[in-house]
Amino acid sequence: MSTQNQTIYVTGIAGFIGFHLACRLHSMGYSVVGCDTFNDAYPPKIKHDRAKILRHKRIEIYQASISNRLEQDKIFQKHKPDIVINLAAQAGVRASLAKPEVFVESNLVGFVELCELMRKYPPKKFIYASSSSVYGDNTKFPLAESDKADHPVSLYGATKKANEVIAYSYHSMFKVPTIGLRFFTCYGPYGRPDMAIYIFVKNILEGKPITVFNEGKMERDFTYVDDIVSGIVASISYETNFEIFNLGKGQTDDLNTLIDIIETRLKKKAIIDYQPRPAVDMPMNIADIEKSSEKLGFTPKTPLKEGVNKFIDWYLEYSK
Repeated sequence: MSTQNQTIYVTGIAGFIGFHLACRLHSMGYSVVGCDTFNDAYPPKIKHDRAKILRHKRIEIYQASISNRLEQDKIFQKHKPDIVINLAAQAGVRASLAKPEVFVESNLVGFVELCELMRKYPPKKFIYASSSSVYGDNTKFPLAESDKADHPVSLYGATKKANEVIAYSYHSMFKVPTIGLRFFTCYGPYGRPDMAIYIFVKNILEGKPITVFNEGKMERDFTYVDDIVSGIVASISYETNFEIFNLGKGQTDDLNTLIDIIETRLKKKAIIDYQPRPAVDMPMNIADIEKSSEKLGFTPKTPLKEGVNKFIDWYLEYSK
């Protein structure tokens, strides 16, 4: 079936990754429709700005929650999507400690409601966002899909692991081909304002302090959004019954390296407030991408310096 004859439903379409994915799918000729709650988990202006760009491309967006089965039923009934990609979720490791009930409502109740609708309107494939947070206190690196992922150290990570288990149970009962994607530290233009790169650039420019944990010795598999989107797109055509893949760059950079790149580009030193590492933050995450490279042809291409400079180019223009 050609892309022109396929409808893809993207939940969380006005979110960071959802926005970039919708743009890519539209450029490929897919019929794209999506939903978003436009909530205030972070300042919603950027969500509306993303949505404005998508609507300019004539992508239909519904303001709806995946937790509301009645709203979602109307969307499924009207569009009968061939592929469902669930990116809607309450995100944030530390935020999940402050408002656990919000994470349960979106990431657990909403996920089950969506699975129930796919039971009623079976798509050809279901793809959903998981997270590197499922690996929790694992100390074996790099992190492979075959490694244990049953001891997440945050509620956010626990909800994402629960998604994987729920997805498997629904797949086993109703046979919809299902792929879970464990994202590693995604960043890029139109990124979330609550993420480190966004905060660091904004605060350094404004002469405000940045909080840095563990003396900057926090290693992250920073993965540029275009590379993440390429992995999602590759999973659309991958034939499987049920599978889980890591999507990361496959190498780490620490926070000190990130700060140095930003300082060099902005020609301005950061005011750093060093703090101890929160217990819910892993000191390191790095993806083993052998499986996703072999089966999806996933080849992340963007070095951190290049990606950060692209983000800063966008931020300087966006914040005018």
